[in-house]
Amino acid sequence: MAQTGEIGINEFKGKPVRKVFQEGEWYFSLIDVIEAITESPNPGRYWSDLKRKLTSEGASQLYETIVQLKMPSSDGKSYATDAASPETVFRE
Repeated sequence: MAQTGEIGINEFKGKPVRKVFQEGEWYFSLIDVIEAITESPNPGRYWSDLKRKLTSEGASQLYETIVQLKMPSSDGKSYATDAASPETVFRE
């Protein structure tokens, strides 16, 4: 059984997606998910632009389902990153 704060990596479309177990469920790095889905060379910029667009369209509930959680980076340090539960990531 997963412990709060447990960190892992899943693979989605051949790309690594960081995850952390928090408050009884897994949360996935949105930048990693965006990179896997869009194959964007700059997923951080893609996410930033998408957040801006969604906010301008009135999607204020976006911030109710996204949390900032520390996840390891390629440099070995942990940084806060936008994360969401599978329900949020894969909602229609």
